[in-house]
Amino acid sequence: MRESGDGNPVYTMQEQRHMNLTMRLSFGVGVAMLGIKLAAFYLTHSTAVLSDVAESVVHVLAVGFAAFSMWLSMKPADRNHLYGHDRISFFSAGFEGAMIALAALYIIYQAIAQWIEGVFLHNLDLGLGFVLLAMVVNGLLGVYLLKQGVRYQSLVLKANGKHVLTDCWTSVGVIAALLLTRWTGWVHFDPIMAILVALNILRTGYKLVKTSVGGLMDASDMAQDKEIRKILDAQCAKESVSYHCLRHRNAGSRLLIDFHLLFADSETINAAHEVATRIEYALQQKLIMPAEITTHLEPKEAHDQSHRDIWSALQS
Repeated sequence: MRESGDGNPVYTMQEQRHMNLTMRLSFGVGVAMLGIKLAAFYLTHSTAVLSDVAESVVHVLAVGFAAFSMWLSMKPADRNHLYGHDRISFFSAGFEGAMIALAALYIIYQAIAQWIEGVFLHNLDLGLGFVLLAMVVNGLLGVYLLKQGVRYQSLVLKANGKHVLTDCWTSVGVIAALLLTRWTGWVHFDPIMAILVALNILRTGYKLVKTSVGGLMDASDMAQDKEIRKILDAQCAKESVSYHCLRHRNAGSRLLIDFHLLFADSETINAAHEVATRIEYALQQKLIMPAEITTHLEPKEAHDQSHRDIWSALQS
């Protein structure tokens, strides 16, 4: 549940503790999985396993930055950041995406180099066991992080969950390469699978960077726009008012929405304010994501002429 002391939705202390605990869990598991994958690489000398290690190194670095981003995003607004610190979430997603892309390029380079120099693999069965353990743990953690991200509408948790699941799929590819090599004896399955895994990692990194850039540039979410308009249409019809100049953007952990409400000239300012408050409340209750809403009250009759008269008076 959200508290709204001054009308702005915030996370409760219990929610903040739970989200921070989730990030610490992700970091701890990431470090443990990195250790397991390093052991698997030293046992097997597999480029595919090395790709998994590179993914885990990036994951640990990215989770550290994500944890800082989550802590900062929860800080209340101050004199230097009047809208709060939510947008750090988009920087976090972009950083994580960029790190994933760099890891993918490194994996491709190592796979090609190994193919040229010669592929020599050892202890495949033991290495398989280590990678399989990492895959299962990361799969469970990734699903958990995504569920928590949806629950709290946290871009940081969602991005982290997607990264962990990418790590899991990387392990699936590594296991497939090691099994094919073991069954067929053809060692070049190892660098081939490493390159395929790297291409999939690049795709995930691109999506995260795209989400980051879209958020920082206030790109419109058409599905979100449709949802907001549907609620507004219903509430305005119920209150016998109309609206225009609707704008909204995703701040990272909440929506910022503003629009104009049109009232009859006979409406008192108190009555109009009550209607606006009911509409704002309905939006906050029916939207999945927390929202901070600002309304501007205007006269319905001769609306355009009223604006022209005011501007003319101000400019004279």
